[in-house]
Amino acid sequence: MTVTVWFDPSCPFTWRTSRWVKDVAGRRGEKVSWRFLSLAILNEGKEIPENYRQAHLRARAALRVLTATDGHHGQDAVDRLYAAIGKRVHDDDERLTREVLVAALAEAELPASLIEAAEDAEFDRIVRASHDEGQARVGTETGSPVIAIDDGPGFFGPVVSSVPGPEAADQLFDAMRLLSGVREFSEVKRAREPLS
Repeated sequence: MTVTVWFDPSCPFTWRTSRWVKDVAGRRGEKVSWRFLSLAILNEGKEIPENYRQAHLRARAALRVLTATDGHHGQDAVDRLYAAIGKRVHDDDERLTREVLVAALAEAELPASLIEAAEDAEFDRIVRASHDEGQARVGTETGSPVIAIDDGPGFFGPVVSSVPGPEAADQLFDAMRLLSGVREFSEVKRAREPLS
């Protein structure tokens, strides 16, 4: 089984969802495939608060570095780099700056030269293609994260406010897997819990 996760590194809910996926997949020996979703692309031409717009622009630089990492070093390197970025930004409350990206590259044991991709707009084409693929798997415009199991449909979420413990994590994963197999299923939603 392969779990494909489309993510924007600036999204705190996505970070928690990604840690849930990593936990379950790691314990079950399942493969996680990392793809890119851009909230900057999603919100092009829309009225959004300036602080969100700035966060999305910083994420665009990070997505370029992640894309370069994928192209030159593969999915394991993307996994390590996203983990290093996410820990700093979402666990340690650092801003997603160039300095954070440099430190994350070092922690992930990746070449420091990858930071040059942050300013290279050529990578935006690859990010946009990945973003569009994730949106197509869901079938409607949606935010981060998007998750798909094997060749099943993509879903927005699940959005988790904190990483569930192993038993709840497994239940959630099994529910997603089961829902993925029901082509007629399209949506479930409830009030969002605060981040913890």
